[in-house]
Amino acid sequence: MPNLFEPFTLAGLELTNRLVMAPLTRNRAGAGEAPTALAAEYYAQRASAGLIIAEGTQPSAAGQAYPHTPGLHTDEQTAGWAQVADAVHARGGKIVVQLMHAGRISHEAIIGTRPVAPSAITPAGQVYTEQGMKDFEEPRALETAELPGVVAEFVDAARRAMAAGLDGVELHAANGYLLQQFLATGANSRTDGYGGTPEYRARFVIEVATAVAAAIGADKVGIRISPAGTMNGISETEVAATYAALLDGLNPLGLLYLHILEGQDTVFHEKLRAQWTGAVIFNTGFTGPSDLGTAQAAVDDGTTDLFCIGRGFLANPDLVERLRSGADLNEVDTTTLYSGGAKGYTDYPLLSA
Repeated sequence: MPNLFEPFTLAGLELTNRLVMAPLTRNRAGAGEAPTALAAEYYAQRASAGLIIAEGTQPSAAGQAYPHTPGLHTDEQTAGWAQVADAVHARGGKIVVQLMHAGRISHEAIIGTRPVAPSAITPAGQVYTEQGMKDFEEPRALETAELPGVVAEFVDAARRAMAAGLDGVELHAANGYLLQQFLATGANSRTDGYGGTPEYRARFVIEVATAVAAAIGADKVGIRISPAGTMNGISETEVAATYAALLDGLNPLGLLYLHILEGQDTVFHEKLRAQWTGAVIFNTGFTGPSDLGTAQAAVDDGTTDLFCIGRGFLANPDLVERLRSGADLNEVDTTTLYSGGAKGYTDYPLLSA
């Protein structure tokens, strides 16, 4: 039986184990929304993960969700990501970056213009801005003629990721952001061939994935989904049909992996696993060592190839070794999750310290 702590080959990437660090928003980008030397240190500290999926990164200025999140659409940002890639690789790690267009999950106070979305449907809830929490505002519906431009932004960001030396990209089609907005009946009321049926709702995501795969190679492109998720005010009906249509369109591409963020319907997710022809990463809300048995069982029975952990990596840069040895975990300082410098970011103690 495969072991979580044994190496795994992911489309040519030699991973040291099957544990994946989830993308975690930390709001510490520097001037020009570029990753800093501190970010390089943060990710390098966590290079013992089999694979790091770096935080949600906007492919354009209009795609930014929150203050001080990194971008990948300028030369300065590309240089910042090169610094991160070099630091992780120097520690023997592998790292891809998540490309995340916020769509309607943003605000004019953040991006200087109305957010865009598939349709002019306002999500419930609020978003953090430099001026404090603000209600979401009604987004502007993207014109059909604008969609190729958004695809091109993803392609440019992916090419920049390769230029920076990163090992690939993950397309964020989950958690209520732009790509999932196209999939979701509660956010997409289009009648132009990009909405109205499961196949049409899946069309834009498939077009983005196809274009990015053609630009940098399908074996450098993963995708994250969260079927039936409700984060950021997203709501979906016809879930089974929509995601079946999505996978029908993605399977022929031969992507690097499918990253499934577990929701409430685990039986449906197992059906997706059966439909998907490539590698799978499951993210099931791992809370600590007590969940190792569940993770190992999921690998043993073929439910997943890799297991994704988020919160555990926040306070434990050496999480893999702690889990392997049964050591106690550091507690997360929740007051520093989305602000500040090194405190609560790169100053957590190591076992070897």
